[in-house]
Amino acid sequence: MLERVFQLKQNKTTVSREIVAGIVTFMTMAYIIFVNPDILANALGKEYLHPLIVATCVAAGIMSISMGLFTNYPLALASGMGLNAVVAYGLVLGMKLPWQTAMGVVFVEGVVITLLVLTKVREWVMDAIPVDLKRAIGVGIGLFIAFIGLKNAGLVVADPVTFLTFGKINPANGIALFGLLVTAVLMARRVKGAILIGIIVSTVTAMICGLVKWPTEYVAGLKPEYFSTFFQLDIGSALNVGLITTIFALMISDFFDTMGTVVAVGEEAGLVGKDGKMPRLRNVLLVDSLAAVCGGLFGCSSVTTYVESAAGVGEGGRTGLTAVVTGILFLLAIFFAPIVGIVPGYATAPALIVVGFLMLAVVKNIQWDDLTVSIPASLTIIMIPLTYSISKGIGYGFIAYVLIKVFSGKSKGVHPLMYIASIFFVIDFILSSRG
Repeated sequence: MLERVFQLKQNKTTVSREIVAGIVTFMTMAYIIFVNPDILANALGKEYLHPLIVATCVAAGIMSISMGLFTNYPLALASGMGLNAVVAYGLVLGMKLPWQTAMGVVFVEGVVITLLVLTKVREWVMDAIPVDLKRAIGVGIGLFIAFIGLKNAGLVVADPVTFLTFGKINPANGIALFGLLVTAVLMARRVKGAILIGIIVSTVTAMICGLVKWPTEYVAGLKPEYFSTFFQLDIGSALNVGLITTIFALMISDFFDTMGTVVAVGEEAGLVGKDGKMPRLRNVLLVDSLAAVCGGLFGCSSVTTYVESAAGVGEGGRTGLTAVVTGILFLLAIFFAPIVGIVPGYATAPALIVVGFLMLAVVKNIQWDDLTVSIPASLTIIMIPLTYSISKGIGYGFIAYVLIKVFSGKSKGVHPLMYIASIFFVIDFILSSRG
């Protein structure tokens, strides 16, 4: 049955490998179970904390399973970081909108994105991007993932003078370094499950050192009030003319964040053809768009495809079975949240650092001798991690690509949709600056 649904032999993988990849993806994403509710509860109220945990898990579980079954790709989804902060601090606390209206905004944005998919506009934009820019997006996201890993490990910290600096060695980042060494050595020896083993070893070491305590309870029950955020959105208020720019800003971020993630993870998994196109792309974009709608309906902010899916790909995941396993674990996490919560961020950091490294390899395929391509590509690679935003980094690359091509007398080689996308990015940058 699994062979027929996921075509495991055709994709040169096995059930066990896909299960391990799904577990790794879940463990690198599991932080969202606690981080997303914490961010949103600052706006909704602390009494909504547990309902938000349930909503986050249910949305991530349903949409990850849907992605796996409908696309047969190892792409997992959950409430998007950044988007949740916009909802909590921008819409609710900043603009003083009721949280129900804010979720209505998320719902409307998701509907608009879905319409763009159904009319093939979103797919056309992805196909219009030059292959070298797609590769640059993948490399940029690789650096971004590695940077997130270094940050979670405490190896890179904020500094008021230099912005970033070396994190002083302490037990936590010492364990992260140890986990990184274990993971790297196991991968070099081609040991199956190296990334998962690294996470487990790091967590166990943290427990031995007394940094992590085994929970006093293992299973959390469900109560009717835990579903208090479900279907409470206010769509009517979200359609207010004054919120059009807000919906546009969310749409741009969601549109291109997902695009970058899909391109990067697809390239890493070998799912992108020589022409730079990805089979069944429309299915991927449709599930992702409906995920945003789902996030608004459930009250857990916009749900989107996660770049941490690359961790599962790095572990060998190649089919939708990986995403299905991840989704099932999210649903189980509703009951076993206390156990899931013991895995610290610095224990999963080595996985992100290693996967980020693996995604850098494609940089060698960029046409560095063509400056009209290599300069925008370089800008994309640099700006994604430095702006801490996939969509903003892509925007810089798109705008630079169009301008350099036009003023170099090579405008004929630029796809019309690249002009349109660049104009939208300029508008988004201006609106973001005003905000």
